[in-house]
Amino acid sequence: MIWKDEKNNQFIEAVDIQMADDAILGRDIDIKVRGLFKLGKRSVLGDNTSIRGNNIIFGDDLYHSSRLNVGGGGRQHPTANLTVGDRCTLHNNFLNVCEPIVIGNDVGLSQDVAIITHGYWMSVLDGYPAIFAGVTIEDKVIIGYRAIIMMRVIVGEGAIIGAGSVVTRNVEPRTVVAGNPARFIRKIEPITSLEEKISLVEAMLEKYKEIAKYHKISPNIRFQFPFIEVNQCSFNLETLEWRGEDDAEVDDFRDYVRKWGFRFFGKPFRSVF
Repeated sequence: MIWKDEKNNQFIEAVDIQMADDAILGRDIDIKVRGLFKLGKRSVLGDNTSIRGNNIIFGDDLYHSSRLNVGGGGRQHPTANLTVGDRCTLHNNFLNVCEPIVIGNDVGLSQDVAIITHGYWMSVLDGYPAIFAGVTIEDKVIIGYRAIIMMRVIVGEGAIIGAGSVVTRNVEPRTVVAGNPARFIRKIEPITSLEEKISLVEAMLEKYKEIAKYHKISPNIRFQFPFIEVNQCSFNLETLEWRGEDDAEVDDFRDYVRKWGFRFFGKPFRSVF
């Protein structure tokens, strides 16, 4: 099966192509896979993307900025599979799919992050290693700028990988690791005090006033924990569910609180400008 748009230099070849109607492709897209290629609802695959492998699956609400490279050595293998969950963010990343890479929901890969699934060079008969193993990134993980995740690694749910880290061992859930090789820095402890939660949200909303003023907008905002109402929309900070009528001002607020870890999805963002 082949799908192409010559005007935007978009080319996809796969046994099965499944793209949501509202998915968006940038310019200069070159995808050739041996099995399934899937791009979920409201997902964006940016400019200058090259993908090779077997089965490549992107979930809903993917945001990719530009210059994604999926493939590398072993990309012709039957194990060359990439699965990316919902609400993930990718940039100019290199994902080597010699062995399977599984990325969960709500995962962010910062610029220049690489994931490697094989390592070899000289003959194994001379004692040199040859390692082939997949990588799993569990839900809610953020991987910092220019970090490298090596083969056999499992990054636990909610972990933070520091910028420039080289991760060679499994990372426990809700921990911060950094360095080369990456080492444990601290555990991430949840906030249990309601008063502290309210104080944090009030400070966040106070900062937003300046952002809204700069954008020349004045949304009507009401707050009673855990709910924030913006114009005709209501946001639940604990469940990350929202309902109501969105508009450009609501989307501006939604984009702002995303930077504080409140990631509300379900509809594409619209600019106020």
